[in-house]
Amino acid sequence: MKTLFLSFIILFLFIPVMAQNQATIIGDWKGELVVSGTKLPLIFHIQESGEELSATMDSPAQGAKDIPVTQVVFSEGKITLNLVTLGASYKGKLISDNQIDGTFKQAGQSFPLFLNKVEEEKSNSDKQEKNEAPKRPQEPKAPFGYNIEEVKFENKQATDETTLAGTLTLPKTEKEGQKFPVVILISGSGAQDRNQEILGHKPFLVIADYLTKNGIAVLRYDDRGTAQSTGKFQNATSQDFATDVEVGIDFLKARKDIDSKNIGLIGHSEGGIIAPIVAAKKKNDVAFIILLAGVGVEGSKLLLKQQQTIGKASGINKKNLKKIKKSNKAIFEIIKSEADTQILKQKISNYLEDNISATEIPSNMSKEEFINLQVNRLTDEWLLYFLRYNPKENLSKTTCPILAINGEKDLQVDVKINLNAIEKSLKKAGNKKITIKPFPNLNHLFQTAETGLPSEYGIIEETFSPLVLEFVKNWIKEQI
Repeated sequence: MKTLFLSFIILFLFIPVMAQNQATIIGDWKGELVVSGTKLPLIFHIQESGEELSATMDSPAQGAKDIPVTQVVFSEGKITLNLVTLGASYKGKLISDNQIDGTFKQAGQSFPLFLNKVEEEKSNSDKQEKNEAPKRPQEPKAPFGYNIEEVKFENKQATDETTLAGTLTLPKTEKEGQKFPVVILISGSGAQDRNQEILGHKPFLVIADYLTKNGIAVLRYDDRGTAQSTGKFQNATSQDFATDVEVGIDFLKARKDIDSKNIGLIGHSEGGIIAPIVAAKKKNDVAFIILLAGVGVEGSKLLLKQQQTIGKASGINKKNLKKIKKSNKAIFEIIKSEADTQILKQKISNYLEDNISATEIPSNMSKEEFINLQVNRLTDEWLLYFLRYNPKENLSKTTCPILAINGEKDLQVDVKINLNAIEKSLKKAGNKKITIKPFPNLNHLFQTAETGLPSEYGIIEETFSPLVLEFVKNWIKEQI
């Protein structure tokens, strides 16, 4: 699940403006950001674009390259770089021709960041380093020892033409007519490819490889409108994504090499919301479910907790956290109580009109423009559905065997709150085949972590905990 901070502070839309005294600032600038004891090298590439300046940023340790800098302002020796995609900004002062002393801000917190201009020889070395892939020792390499098949299946329930493209991995057949148990991997929020690739990690590829080598077939696919899959991702909700899983089940049931009585679902994060939706509807077709960092509470409650947990771990002071919580809680309550979208937009607009201070509005935007930006963001169809949806609605109807596991250092989906809620809802359904398992030292991606902060995801070499892989495999074997 993507990290969602919804405070006013980071939802700015910055517009490029004319730059002055450009020659001095053009080039590559490198510094080291220290976040919760973790060192993150950052490189800004500033260049001339006609009469304006443009820039990109790299975070080599996280495997992130060419992040767009939305606004570049350089005037009287002072530089401002705004990165709307990260909700971040950098402001600094040129103290010599090759040094900038400044501050990097993100999610309401500030970090000192001293930048040095990189010389040509060093710049080339950095670029070579930047292009080197981060170490991902778990990523499988050929030969794989199992069969790999590229597949497609159509979702005729979708309002637009949606064909899901994916990969089906099958163990080697040992006897004629052999049928295999299978799992469908369901990704978290955001447009994900079949490997659920993030910051150079491919967790679904690692899971599929491990399970297939242990006799379990795996279907993974690109989300609708993503990579090789057609259809429209924008405005689709968890309920829409559930129909994609349903047609995946129908596709597998029609195959002669799949044991149709042993089709399971593995959902990560939002995928852990989607899996029970499918299981509640197709009771006779889903043999078991595994929730990886699955959600057990209402979306609004999850996001409020997420904001506070990540904010605290990131060092945001209590006063700012309290302000963020108060604002978002009020808006979430408006969203949950008003079904009519046009009326909802007006109510949110009214709230923002009364509660935004002048200091929260970018200098290059009017108050009206800023409020319209917030309203459009907060009334996104996916977000509205997520905030209003309570997973207990379908968990309380799920009767198949279910395994729910979370990492104790998961700052996005709180382990205690969500596992307790999942267990409570399942027991309400009379489900006695429940396994609840927290894992120490693991983050939201099931990596062994120090802090659990999303800033660590790309730095950690481990893609997915081997302990969890083995536990999942053994649990599936017990069900089939």
